[in-house]
Amino acid sequence: MGRVVLPLYTPQYVPEGGEVAIITTDKGVVTVRLAGHDAPIAVGNFIELARKGFYEKTKFHAYKQGSVVLGGCPTTRGLGPAQVDAAMRGVLRGIHPGTGDARYTIKDEYAGKPNNRHELGSLCLAHKSQPDSGSCQFYFSLARQPELDDAFTAFGTTAEGIDVVLALRVGDAIRSIEIV
Repeated sequence: MGRVVLPLYTPQYVPEGGEVAIITTDKGVVTVRLAGHDAPIAVGNFIELARKGFYEKTKFHAYKQGSVVLGGCPTTRGLGPAQVDAAMRGVLRGIHPGTGDARYTIKDEYAGKPNNRHELGSLCLAHKSQPDSGSCQFYFSLARQPELDDAFTAFGTTAEGIDVVLALRVGDAIRSIEIV
């Protein structure tokens, strides 16, 4: 059986450059300045999904200390925290957090971008191993990680709530994302 190739999507929303995301989680609130001038496709996509309520009730499904905490997978929406953890450990069969998407992919925006830096609190687009395979999943960088600068699109910077970012773990829920 062949691999499903999702269509490449260009968001209709064009960032103005001053957008901020207020991400409310089980652990608290994180305020992120979005990098609309540096990563307009990733920011436009994130804003469109957030405004549709796409991220509500999704869970963070991966955590690597000192590296990343990953969320935004729709597969986690109907799961409780213990179920997400069990699925990630392979104990809960048939459910695969981290495999969900928005039924499309978007273009990568990291090549040749000097401001594309993975710092503590950077909001970044997750993708598969193929080029232009990011969709809806994102992660917060938990440290300076220059090795990721030329491999993943950083599209925001945590302005407030870095303590919340550092406290997020597998199973923690996104309650809402408001764009202002």
